[in-house]
Amino acid sequence: MEASTGRVHLRQRSFSPHDPCVVPALTPQCPLATGMGIYVSNIATPHRTLTEQERRQLLKVTGERRDGYRDHILYSMALATGLREHELASLEVGDVFEADGTAKTRIVLRVFKRCSTAPTQQEVIVPEDLRTKLEKFRGWKAWEREGLAPDAPLFASNRGTPLSTRQIRHGFAVWQRRAGFDRHVSFHVLRHSACSAVYRRTKDIRLTQRFARHKSILTTAVYSHPTDEDLLRAVTGLPC
Repeated sequence: MEASTGRVHLRQRSFSPHDPCVVPALTPQCPLATGMGIYVSNIATPHRTLTEQERRQLLKVTGERRDGYRDHILYSMALATGLREHELASLEVGDVFEADGTAKTRIVLRVFKRCSTAPTQQEVIVPEDLRTKLEKFRGWKAWEREGLAPDAPLFASNRGTPLSTRQIRHGFAVWQRRAGFDRHVSFHVLRHSACSAVYRRTKDIRLTQRFARHKSILTTAVYSHPTDEDLLRAVTGLPC
């Protein structure tokens, strides 16, 4: 495909941008895009999210098994805070708990996306329900004789070392199968689900941007798209 003055050539056939059947490419400067309030950055495929049934299945199967409790808390944190897998893997006990063992209401992140190039402090708010879970998890860690020193990993492997992102992804794939998922999704879908849930609950794109810790609101705009759950509800009951 090549462009010439006032015309676009495609497969040896010439079209004029004024032809009624030709839709010009949308660019940030395009009058059509500007007039419609559309930005190219916003025109994207909606992120995949967990359906409500998948979320319940995942938390149920991990919460009912002792060998799944660590991962239950891991997934709960991802769903309640929108933390990325490497941010979760880097958390230490002192990041999440006060000296008396109570869970903090805010977590100041030491590791986050682009922290080496944009070292502005980032923090997440911990909802009350998640704080209750975390305090139970601290008791579980004590029972399992895991380290509770401030610099001990919050999510430890069997060796006592911090879980790697590879271990987190592998474990998530295993629990999806045990939960009976009929598809495979990446761990990052938990973050997408969290951000989408905040937008659906509030319809406030600025609030969702703050929750997601996005630098640009254009990055957050994708969460205003319908989710997998919205699509599922829409097709349920269709005549067939």
